[in-house]
Amino acid sequence: MATAYAYPFYGPPPPPEDAPVFSGSAELGFTHLTGNTDSQTLIGKVLLTWLTGNFTYSLRGEVRNVSKDGETSAEQYLLSVRERYELDGPHYLFGFARWEKDRFAGYDQQLSAIGGYGRQILDGDIHTLSLEAGPGYRDDRLRDHDDYRLAVAYTALDYHWVFSDYADIQQEMSVEYTDQNTTSRSLTALTARLNSKLSLRLSHEIKHNSQPPDDTRKRTDTTTSASLLYRW
Repeated sequence: MATAYAYPFYGPPPPPEDAPVFSGSAELGFTHLTGNTDSQTLIGKVLLTWLTGNFTYSLRGEVRNVSKDGETSAEQYLLSVRERYELDGPHYLFGFARWEKDRFAGYDQQLSAIGGYGRQILDGDIHTLSLEAGPGYRDDRLRDHDDYRLAVAYTALDYHWVFSDYADIQQEMSVEYTDQNTTSRSLTALTARLNSKLSLRLSHEIKHNSQPPDDTRKRTDTTTSASLLYRW
């Protein structure tokens, strides 16, 4: 059985009664091609989760780097912290802060702070589903341009399906609407457990910006990866 509390991405499900006070996971994917093509790709993610009474806290860090023939073509960093407070019944409150830096997205960096209300629609051994929404604030810092301080309307879902004792599927989506643009994110992941600590993960991530900065060529970034996931 998967430990659902190990995946607080947008709307984490409530931890099981026997969940440890502190847990974490580390994910690493790396490819290196030589010969006719000289390229390398690095994807690293770390997630720490700890419990205090009705609170669930999580700290998440991510890094992505892609280079080809000595030239960097993708360089992304993310750091976020969030909390969830359990209310009576299938209700909770949440809040999170996030820092992002994407060298090729047209922003020098983005700072976000969002909070609101969530509801646990499903909470079983096979299926879990969380929905949440709330207001927030984002500071977009552009290169060689004025900064934008934006009000945000946010909504998200987190669905988890454990379809066998050794494998599960995770689907996470969020939308952040401002008067400048709408940012949508999606993560689809298939995780197959190799043993109690180590798993193989196949994932596909999509990030879409409806109106990116003028010096950005594409509105949509996608990442498809295979990686090893270690839990403790």
